Amino acid sequence: MPDFDIDNLKKQWQEQPVPDKYNNSEILKMLNSKSRNYVKYIFWISVAEFLLFLVMNIFYVFQKGGDDSFMHIMEKLGVEKTTKFEADYAHLYFIMRVVSLLVTGFFVVKFYLNYRQIHVEENLKKFILQIMKFRKTVSLFILTNILLLVFFMAILTMFVLNTMSSQNLQMDHPTFIGFLVGLGISTAISIFLIWMYYRVVYGIIMGRLGKNLEQLREIEENGEEKL
Repeated sequence: MPDFDIDNLKKQWQEQPVPDKYNNSEILKMLNSKSRNYVKYIFWISVAEFLLFLVMNIFYVFQKGGDDSFMHIMEKLGVEKTTKFEADYAHLYFIMRVVSLLVTGFFVVKFYLNYRQIHVEENLKKFILQIMKFRKTVSLFILTNILLLVFFMAILTMFVLNTMSSQNLQMDHPTFIGFLVGLGISTAISIFLIWMYYRVVYGIIMGRLGKNLEQLREIEENGEEKL
């Protein structure tokens, strides 16, 4: 019976080639599929937001007036609730909701078109460019919502000042300063809440999409080299 050489056995075992669990082609396919799913998730979230705004607008049609807190502020400033004032505010409030709905609807379509353009079977470089384009669209969507909020606040401020002027009302200096400070704080809080919402809802998905994008870039740089 031959001697049992454990050192030789260990050497032979260590020299045996260990096959890779996945090659670059398989990893690329998985990353592409995951990335496309992340894009799909954001698309459906935007659809849910659009439907929420739509329901709110439909509900508004059957309600009188708009924001009660805003009307309370106007009363504090001494504005008389005339028929013209209430009608003007109702129209302004409705227009702002419609604009918000149209903007969200535009990005829903944009997200859908981006999703349709992303094809797993296409070459890696083109796929990466499509993912980068989608990320820019999401960033633009978030920025647009923030700018839209600032624009609406500016419009409401002009509406308040114009209404007071038409009713021959004037704010004393402390009241005017308080009004501007309150407006600034409300705007800042609203922007922060919007940013936090998108940071949580979209940020998680975008973070994972970003990691996939980095891995795709590594694969592109390494070519067909084994991981």
